[in-house]
Amino acid sequence: MKITVRDHGPLRIEAGESGGLTLLDGQGRAYGLGERRTLSLCRCGASANKPFCDGSHGRIGFDSACEARDLP
Repeated sequence: MKITVRDHGPLRIEAGESGGLTLLDGQGRAYGLGERRTLSLCRCGASANKPFCDGSHGRIGFDSACEARDLP
């Protein structure tokens, strides 16, 4: 699995070669993702389809550039 933090946009999640994706809500219930192998999750908080990105970050001018670094 690969997770990419997109500047000024969502978290992009891509399944690895070994399997699909499972996304759980706060109660441990799985979202019905069908056969999707990629997802974009909202970071801006403005999506009408949370937790999924609907492109609202562009409309609201979400500003969040991230650069990879080592955790302490």
